[in-house]
Amino acid sequence: MPRLSRRQFTVSAGAGLVLAPFLSLLRGGDQPARAAGKKAKRLLLFCTMGTNTDMWSPSGGETSFTFSAMTQPLSAIKGNVILIEGCPSLNPSDGHGAPDGLTGLGYGQVGQVPIISVDQFIATSLAASGGSTPIPTLLLGADSTAGGGKNMFYNGKNQANCMSTIGSPMSAFNTVFGGALPTGMSADTLLKRRKSILDMMITEITGLQSTLGSVEKAKLDLHLASIRQLENKLSQQQSSGGGGGGTTMCQKPATPPGDSMFTPAETQTVAANAALEGLIPAAFACNITRIAGIHYGSDQKLQVNLPSKSLNDDQHGGFIHSGAGSNFKNLVTFEQYLCERFVALVQALGKTQEADGSGTLLDNTIVAWCRDMGDAVNHNQQSMRFVLASGTNGYLKLDPNGRYIKSTQRHERVLLSLCDGLGVTNFKGFGDPNLGANKTPLTGIAA
Repeated sequence: MPRLSRRQFTVSAGAGLVLAPFLSLLRGGDQPARAAGKKAKRLLLFCTMGTNTDMWSPSGGETSFTFSAMTQPLSAIKGNVILIEGCPSLNPSDGHGAPDGLTGLGYGQVGQVPIISVDQFIATSLAASGGSTPIPTLLLGADSTAGGGKNMFYNGKNQANCMSTIGSPMSAFNTVFGGALPTGMSADTLLKRRKSILDMMITEITGLQSTLGSVEKAKLDLHLASIRQLENKLSQQQSSGGGGGGTTMCQKPATPPGDSMFTPAETQTVAANAALEGLIPAAFACNITRIAGIHYGSDQKLQVNLPSKSLNDDQHGGFIHSGAGSNFKNLVTFEQYLCERFVALVQALGKTQEADGSGTLLDNTIVAWCRDMGDAVNHNQQSMRFVLASGTNGYLKLDPNGRYIKSTQRHERVLLSLCDGLGVTNFKGFGDPNLGANKTPLTGIAA
């Protein structure tokens, strides 16, 4: 009995990258079973150094808390966020440079087991199940090995060293959008092209139905129903301009400034990162990647040059380790800035519509602010800090007033929640192999 493969569908239609956002709707019954509940399509990691934990902590209960001065800007998206603290790492005495933050493993495990960060583990798992994208993980961050330090991304191969990030906004733009999208394509043109592709697919599928048996014909009927639903959604988007007043689907972003605008690199790290962040929503919308990370400096150094906030010093040496005299005034100001950048990313994802009509990018993305340690002042990982965000129709269990969770469970369990959120439920090969019965996502995170 002839069998129609997914490859035949996409090749015969000539869809390529333009059709990529629709492929998940055209998969047959041969895909691995997914865990129950809403799953995200994407993960965005926002990575920074540790902080002054006493000054970071909100006050109050889980859904009736007050943001601290450091975290106050997050109140703009309080209905989308979960703040988590108290989770120790496997190696609580590990400080700067240890890989624990995104791997669950530290200095004590280097050379004994694969040290792989959650972004790489998820990307590898998705590719193995047919969920690959042109760029498996888009890792961005200017000067992310400054001062001889490290970032938080590990590939499980070179155990002692982190991965490289793209620090130049222009290089990142060319890498992601250099040949992937037609220049100057409007949303209306893109909608018409996608509808034309779907029309061709319907014609081909209808022609094949008479040659197939009842089982295969039933599968094609389901495919046809899905495609017709997509056509209806595209028609609605074409007539309404995308709905919700937000950006419509896949559009190439504006070309960022050239590298001369971010020279010398050490003093322009923060400005370069802001430009890099602006590329991520479009890379998601165009299905060029499902996993992205933005890293601020290294574990040893981040030269912060923000004239608008009267900041020009090293975060590590100046704000963290020399800040006691002013009650860490500059650290508080910079943490507020980081919150503003996190909020801007979340809001940008919330304004961009999905190509398949399933809400906004934020509804289908988990945004996770992760740190290389908890208490940077005292160099330990006794209490790791996380901020998680998604749409109100996403994976996370949210509350209109925000959620603030205190937990003494290992911080690896938050990383396992990120895996679970992307539909990766086999955790073998990630983190501590001796976590035992607690090798599960952190309770209370998923909706």
